[in-house]
Amino acid sequence: MEITNLTCKTNDRGTYILNALKAANGPVTASALADELSVSRQVIVTDVALLRASGEDIIATSRGYIIGQGEDQFNYTGMLVCCHSAEELADELYTIVDLGGTVIDVTIEHAIYGELSGKLDLSSRYDVEVFLSRIREEENAAPISTLTGGIHLHRIGCKSREQFQMIRRRLLEKGIAREDG
Repeated sequence: MEITNLTCKTNDRGTYILNALKAANGPVTASALADELSVSRQVIVTDVALLRASGEDIIATSRGYIIGQGEDQFNYTGMLVCCHSAEELADELYTIVDLGGTVIDVTIEHAIYGELSGKLDLSSRYDVEVFLSRIREEENAAPISTLTGGIHLHRIGCKSREQFQMIRRRLLEKGIAREDG
């Protein structure tokens, strides 16, 4: 989409953002949108917050914004309780995507704030590698599970219950998933 007026108004930016997200084949970062619109990243973050407040289903993932796809894209969605060290994070995520699952999100139960979760939307080794590189490169970045000694939940999207059970078994064998989950 061509921008003719680089100082467009909030409504125009909102329309542009929605159209860009709908046309995208994957997540779009706030920085990329900011560059396209010649505004700051914070302006885009604010615009997206306004769009969400108006009812738009925009989801912030670790790789950028997407239009909500809903869990109906999976035939089966299961929940796993996991606990592992920071060194085992890559093994956990690669195991899930290598067996055909999608890591929808991660959730922890925080003593003060209650339930905290983050949208991940990881479905390939590439997605996992981008996520892991962001953790390594961002200053003061750490997985949310570090707040709870490694204990966390994952919602996993799969083609079937059998596929989910295969992922669960493999993570149990590795000592990453917990039997009580």
